[in-house]
Amino acid sequence: MDVSGNSLPSAPDGVKRKVCYFYDPDVGNYYYGQGHPMKPHRIRMTHALLAHYGLLQHMQVHKPFPARDRDLCRFHADDYVAFLRSITPETQQDHMRQLKRFNVGEDCPVFDGLYSFCQTYAGGSVGGAVKLNHDQCDIAVNWAGGLHHAKKCEASGFCYVNDIVLAILELLKQHERVLYVDIDIHHGDGVEEAFYTTDRVMTVSFHKFGDYFPGTGDLRDIGYGKGKYYSLNVPLDDGIDDESYHLLFKPLIGKVMEVFRPGAVVLQCGADSLSGDRLGCFNLSIRGHAECVKYMRSFNVPLLLLGGGGYTIRNVARCWCYEADRSCSWNRS
Repeated sequence: MDVSGNSLPSAPDGVKRKVCYFYDPDVGNYYYGQGHPMKPHRIRMTHALLAHYGLLQHMQVHKPFPARDRDLCRFHADDYVAFLRSITPETQQDHMRQLKRFNVGEDCPVFDGLYSFCQTYAGGSVGGAVKLNHDQCDIAVNWAGGLHHAKKCEASGFCYVNDIVLAILELLKQHERVLYVDIDIHHGDGVEEAFYTTDRVMTVSFHKFGDYFPGTGDLRDIGYGKGKYYSLNVPLDDGIDDESYHLLFKPLIGKVMEVFRPGAVVLQCGADSLSGDRLGCFNLSIRGHAECVKYMRSFNVPLLLLGGGGYTIRNVARCWCYEADRSCSWNRS
């Protein structure tokens, strides 16, 4: 039984899952610029913790294949992808009109290797979806992914390419229905928008609402057309703690799993919902954040775990290391 009293398929604690973990050693070298809160170095920190704790031996470790132009264009506009491929710090002054059109600038700066960075993190998420589709793992992990704000034709909120949308499109090749759950403190607007009119993807976002980026995710935003009632938004106030969060998360997700019955789940594990985050205002502990991963894992449905926000980078690394460990076995001491 779940917390709502519904019978659901689940696996007992301690059952080991086959976990595929995607990591590119170069991902930590990308640099948004001095003073920018988004630091890809946190992915390298997470990997170092996993290595030092001896956890990599419990997972299949894969270097992602870079996403190709045509892969990115399954969601993004051709001219936007071409712009990302060609723009460099040296040439950006000659393309001011395009920079404005595609919302590339202060929040989403041009930096060395920008397109390679997009190819890397998107490749990990799509690669994870492919592994799940071919039953080569039960859980796929790509902490470099989860960049949920990117739109079809523009960058937004530190995100250039929406790897989540691309991964869900891949999962839809094999599964009739896919559930997307977002526990980043910011609303998962790019993913919601992409699937707002379909009943094959349900999006559920738990986020800070009210005078907070991106300003979307109202309780009344529920989808449109065939997608009506397939978008669920849970707007939250400052300072929510573990207990209050799970009083909402578990009954809502339990009911969604019972009624929607997805063939696969994508969980965006943005760590800016942790207490003490540089840009956040929630009060979740690492254990409380990881409880969401544990709960999604309990349904025994193919699961793709992605990163996202997180700007106090030592806490981010600790959190994602803990969640990767617990994805292998919840009984490990």
